[in-house]
Amino acid sequence: MRRSPPKRVPNRTVRSREYLTPDEVEKLIRAAARTGRHRHRDATLILVAYRHGLRVSELVSLRWDQVDFSEAVLRVTRSKNGTASNHPIGKKEARALRKLRRNQRLSMHVFTSERLGPMTTANVHKIVARAGRFAGLPFPVHPHMLRHACGYKLANDGHDTRAIQHYLGHRNIMHTVRYTELASDRFKGFWSD
Repeated sequence: MRRSPPKRVPNRTVRSREYLTPDEVEKLIRAAARTGRHRHRDATLILVAYRHGLRVSELVSLRWDQVDFSEAVLRVTRSKNGTASNHPIGKKEARALRKLRRNQRLSMHVFTSERLGPMTTANVHKIVARAGRFAGLPFPVHPHMLRHACGYKLANDGHDTRAIQHYLGHRNIMHTVRYTELASDRFKGFWSD
């Protein structure tokens, strides 16, 4: 008798939402910086994934020739037929990336395994999940939540939907609209008491 694999449990039964708040992302970064053998790499990985709304495949394929320290720009190449773009690199992020670069001069990839090869998507999933547990978040965390956190953060900061679309590399704006639908200031001013 053949057994079929168990049915996949819907995400909503495991967690109430598919994104992280900026405070939760900071907790995740701090937790990654305190755990494991590659603390700095793991914390930087989470920071870069969040700041640039990177998919896991985009994160593991990120190379040093895409990082321009002199111009403070990250050249983001999108997967899934997304639109490539140049993103500014903030000071905190630039410091973290420079330190990472000093520690791994021999690799062309930004995020590497111990053997200086590119990390796998499974590695990234484990790093983010472990950081979520150590951060004490009340639900399981996965890397794509960082991409969603980026979209919601930009929408809550009042950035234009078209600009967010291009930042995240969405070909279709309908994929971006979800972030503006939950923006906290969307209904601001509806009541004047």
